[in-house]
Amino acid sequence: MAADQVDVEVEVAEEDHPPRLDPETRARRDAALKLIRKYGDPALRSRALEIERFDDALREEIRRMGQLMHDSLGIGLAATQLGVMHRVLVYRVESLGAIAALVNPVLDWASDEVEPMDEGCLSLPGVHVEVDRPVHVRVTAQDERGEDIVVEASGLEARVIQHELDHLDGVLIVDRTSRDQRKQAMRTLRETVPAPLGDAA
Repeated sequence: MAADQVDVEVEVAEEDHPPRLDPETRARRDAALKLIRKYGDPALRSRALEIERFDDALREEIRRMGQLMHDSLGIGLAATQLGVMHRVLVYRVESLGAIAALVNPVLDWASDEVEPMDEGCLSLPGVHVEVDRPVHVRVTAQDERGEDIVVEASGLEARVIQHELDHLDGVLIVDRTSRDQRKQAMRTLRETVPAPLGDAA
């Protein structure tokens, strides 16, 4: 993968998947990917609802999201990708770092400086498109216990957070790229996603 590209949600490209993954890791990834909603699913075009109850059920939901993100070899996951209409996202940009969770995240500020980079998505298998995003952002949110938190992020972390925030608003990377790249993405999705597609090219 080139230095100016990043696969926001899939750390292992599909074409590299068979030779690079051991059987156990591959099996876990395949099982996790089956639980993630794919393009054409109405949940991916729905706006998530704010969390009001910070209870054990929410904490279990966040734990499960983190595990599925880890098993699928992703670096970000939004609740809507699992068909859960909650404003919750998890991410981890460092392979050995802790998984971060943001509940009811709000983008407070974004820099004028933007950077183009290729992004992929667990919900859009095989698709990589160039997306312009602000390089620096500030997000206010709550943690799993309802405590207020502020995240100031740059670079890859900022991009992943913005990608997942888009998911919570029903926005996909194909909405943020050029018309030509969107058309190519639609062709790819018709080949890789068996279910009827909900959006036209």
